[in-house]
Amino acid sequence: MTEALFVVSEEGYWGEECVEPLETLSDAGVEITVATPSGDPPVVDERSVDPDQVGEETAEHVKEVAENDERLNDPIPIAQADAAGYDAVVFPGGHGTEWDINQDKHARELLRDIVEGDGKALVVCHAVGMLGFARDSHGAFIVNGRDVTGFPNEWEEGIVDEQDRMPDGRKLPYWVEDEVEAAGGNWDAELDADTSVTVDGDLITARGPGSSHAAAETLLEELGVELEA
Repeated sequence: MTEALFVVSEEGYWGEECVEPLETLSDAGVEITVATPSGDPPVVDERSVDPDQVGEETAEHVKEVAENDERLNDPIPIAQADAAGYDAVVFPGGHGTEWDINQDKHARELLRDIVEGDGKALVVCHAVGMLGFARDSHGAFIVNGRDVTGFPNEWEEGIVDEQDRMPDGRKLPYWVEDEVEAAGGNWDAELDADTSVTVDGDLITARGPGSSHAAAETLLEELGVELEA
């Protein structure tokens, strides 16, 4: 059986970016485990369940999954996860990843081990910022020379104020596009396209919520898994 690990933020994951891949992979028969930095249940970004932000249907569905999915509500600590035990590791996005997942050494080690091993990594939206910090086993940035997409500066400008403060008052530590480019990534968020998913070897990156389903389908293709009828 194909197995995937979802590494989800306790500081605020974007609902659709987690739920869409979670359900798409589950429908394909993939066995899923969820991990968080401390092992506490992940926390959904309130803006991603706000009907005014995402629409009533998406908001209600994400809330239902977040509240009732046993995997999301009974995660393991990231430090207990071993990349060798999974065919894929998925890092859903959300601004919250900048305060925990992207700065977590065990999360970065999982990313390193999965791309250097036999598995696939799917990194979505703000979680792509991890590539600005994650290094391979030789100390080089994993993203150096790789083609990637992710949450673009142009979109961030519409969210933070002139002091880079979020709507809830938190100071955004960095902008994803800037950090990834500084680490040597070949950045293209394909802003003229409806969706943006980039595959470079065992690393798959996706731009944002609207690319979540396409990202999940791409991961399944890369794993050689077909959706069950």
